[in-house]
Amino acid sequence: RALAERLAAEWAAQGETIDPAKMPFTRLINTAIDGVAPRMAAVAEDLWPYAGTDLVAYRAGTPERLVAAQAEAWDPILDWAREALGARLILSEGVMHVTQPEDSVAALRAAVSAIDDPFRLAAFHTLTTLSGSLLIALAMLAGRLTAEEGWEAAHVDETYQTAVWGADEDATTRLVGRKVEFLAAAEVAALAR
Repeated sequence: RALAERLAAEWAAQGETIDPAKMPFTRLINTAIDGVAPRMAAVAEDLWPYAGTDLVAYRAGTPERLVAAQAEAWDPILDWAREALGARLILSEGVMHVTQPEDSVAALRAAVSAIDDPFRLAAFHTLTTLSGSLLIALAMLAGRLTAEEGWEAAHVDETYQTAVWGADEDATTRLVGRKVEFLAAAEVAALAR
C-alpha cells in the first residue's frame, strides 16, 4: 500500500504535463514489475560481480585527506559486512584488481540472493550500480546506512575532488540526476520492507 500511495503521489505531482524524466519512482516500480519480478535470479546474478570489485575495497594511497575520508566513510561499512554477513574484504591501494576471498564473495552473493521481493531487488540493483558498491547497498537495505549516508559514502572521491578543484557544472548536473534516482531507489527499498 505504501508503494502504491507513493506512486500515486508522484503522478499527482505531474500537473497538466506528464514528464517521465521527473518520475524516478514510477520508472523503478515499472522496472520491478516488468523486468525484475519475472527474472529475480538473473537480476541477482547480474550484481554478483560487484562482490569481487566493490568500491570500498579500492583505496587511495595519497593525499592523506582523501585516505582519511575514505577510511572514515568505508571502514564502518567493511566492519559491518564482516560482522553481519561474514564477508571480510581485502583492501587494495589504487585501481589494481585484488581477488577477494571465496568465502567472502559467497557470503555477499548469498546476501544478494536472499532479497526475495522484486521491488527491493530492483531498488537494490539501482543502489548498487549507482554507488559501485554492493556493500553500501546491502548496508542501506539492512538499515545500517540512511539514504544520505549511502550517497555520501559512494561519493567520497567526488566530494574530495570538488573540495580541491571546485565544482564542474556538467559533472554536478549528472550527479544531481543520479542522486534523484539513488534516493528514489532507497525510498522504494524502505517502503517495500
